[in-house]
Amino acid sequence: MGQEKNPRRVAENEAMAVSRMLRTSPQKLNLVAQMIRNKPVDKALTDLTFSKKRIAEDVKKTLQSAIANAENNHGLDVDELIVAEAYVGKNLVMKRGRPRARGRFGRILKPFSQVTIKVRQVGAEEEQA
Repeated sequence: MGQEKNPRRVAENEAMAVSRMLRTSPQKLNLVAQMIRNKPVDKALTDLTFSKKRIAEDVKKTLQSAIANAENNHGLDVDELIVAEAYVGKNLVMKRGRPRARGRFGRILKPFSQVTIKVRQVGAEEEQA
């Protein structure tokens, strides 16, 4: 009699996590997302741990959340997970300013962005290929 269950947004062997309102530009965030694409999750976590980029810590939290979602919500094996997708999107931009010479106004844009990470379970034989 109640509502029907919502269909899954990702495949049966996938899980995802999204972080919104990250205080960095999408261009800088994409450099960090590129580091972890198509890697096993343990290697991706190691790369993010030792990265010198400030935003790598937030991306690591998002990856850990995706791994936890895969394990707890979807029953996937953590040892067989890879980062299937890691993509970046724009969010809002705060507009600030600074007075400049001759009565002008210098715009300062403070962009926010978001990152979406999907992890997929693959078998050991598929990972070698």
